[in-house]
Amino acid sequence: MSNGNGNSIAPNAKRLLWAGFMAILAAGVGFSVRGGILGQWAEQFGFTMTELGTITGGGLTGFGVVIIVTSLFADKIGYGKLLIGAFILHFISAVLTLATPAFFASGGKDAAYWCLFTAMFIFAIGNGVCEAVVNPLVATLFPTNKTHYLNILHAGWPAGLVLGGLASTFMAAKTDDVGKLIAAAVDWKIQMSLFLIPVILYGVMLFGQRFPKSEAASAGVTIGQMISTLFAPLMLMLLLLHALVGYVELGTDSWISKITGSIMASPQKGLMLFVYTSLLMFALRFVAGPIVHKISPLGLLCVSGVFGATGLTMLGSAVGVVACVVAATVYALGKTFLWPTMLAVASERFPKGGAVAIGMMGGVGMLSAGLLGGPAIGYKQDYYASKNLQQNAAETYDRYAVAEPKGFLFLPKIKGLDGAKVGVLGDQGKELANIGVALAKEQRKDANHEALAAWWTIAQSSAAKDAAPVNAATLEGGRKALAVTAAVPAAMAVLYLLLILYFKAKGGYKQIHIHGASHEAK
Repeated sequence: MSNGNGNSIAPNAKRLLWAGFMAILAAGVGFSVRGGILGQWAEQFGFTMTELGTITGGGLTGFGVVIIVTSLFADKIGYGKLLIGAFILHFISAVLTLATPAFFASGGKDAAYWCLFTAMFIFAIGNGVCEAVVNPLVATLFPTNKTHYLNILHAGWPAGLVLGGLASTFMAAKTDDVGKLIAAAVDWKIQMSLFLIPVILYGVMLFGQRFPKSEAASAGVTIGQMISTLFAPLMLMLLLLHALVGYVELGTDSWISKITGSIMASPQKGLMLFVYTSLLMFALRFVAGPIVHKISPLGLLCVSGVFGATGLTMLGSAVGVVACVVAATVYALGKTFLWPTMLAVASERFPKGGAVAIGMMGGVGMLSAGLLGGPAIGYKQDYYASKNLQQNAAETYDRYAVAEPKGFLFLPKIKGLDGAKVGVLGDQGKELANIGVALAKEQRKDANHEALAAWWTIAQSSAAKDAAPVNAATLEGGRKALAVTAAVPAAMAVLYLLLILYFKAKGGYKQIHIHGASHEAK
């Protein structure tokens, strides 16, 4: 039934919607801020890049698995209890992160490492629980307008990325054109505290609220019946499509700032372009409803696939700032509606799936992004960059290639370019020298640093002639990776078109409802 609150089934529907929005925003802020303070962690606690990579990996480990597992019992335990649990996990992760200096003082580097790793792992669990709850919650609260309100809910993610990214940018260390420090970075503990603001806000918004049961749970659908919906042919098709969504959206997002920064010859411009496209996503997700009313959810998804493929193809051949901005805008138009609209379609067509159906969709998307999207796009960059450098400067390739070839899944093994060596070439060894000074002051040795320093002693003599072909190869690798990835949203557009034709043959796309659902609060 409607109560005049946006066609919702509860008087507090909007409050719960914005609480979920703030929870997703908190996750985005957390990811952005953590990415911006890694350098301070390395300096204060003496971490290597490998250790930092493992710590940040703790923020992603099991994200998709947690979503899937939590969705299996979300309807039974209740959305309210689980969302409060997510709040507690988010709060603990922030407090534990801020306590790292105390652990370092008492137990040294190892204690600091495990403190941060544990905090990031708890953060990942909190994110997974939150994602497993807020999607079916919003679909339940607004049963006749799911696409519109799920898009609004997920506007919280780009909003969090923007806020966290801008905060990290303004609080980062400032240097002049020759690399001399002008202003030190704001203490990382102050930056980390920003994450607590949206966490506390959504915790307050949850206080004293009643949460509805899902349409499936209130109609008496069992967990077994919810799980059985996952094996319907249409649902399997939607799961495949959402795996492709995770691949192209989240997988590409993990690289696109770096690649566009290379195209525009400025990492800072790459970051700001990512902020711009995130702001565009944030704004557009508030207007999904009117668009869907004109062309249907599947129509919106099909158009999104076309825009996504077009934008990535344009980025693959873009030259200069203007071309990058135009191409990135087209790509943003393509990726904006994919994730939340896919969740809405699954919920509309399989209401008996309850939280399980939406949770499986989100979990599959996250797993695809982490296990396939990010690594595969990275492999493509290595493949095309190494191929370019081998063809144009074989001796330079020998100097900058990794020692051991690596492949990905069934793809052939290749010797990509060593990122550490390319980084040293990029700043002509300045950061390498700074690390050496810091290690000397601490009277500490690092085998990786010593090996890299020894290599640079020899490679420095040819750096002037190596710089141009290495930069050209890196740029070529990034461009080709995006151009090849465009095949994924193109395939999605074709599959969406087939679904449109399928439903047209059956009388058109229609939302399914379960009769007898009462949505009683609990």
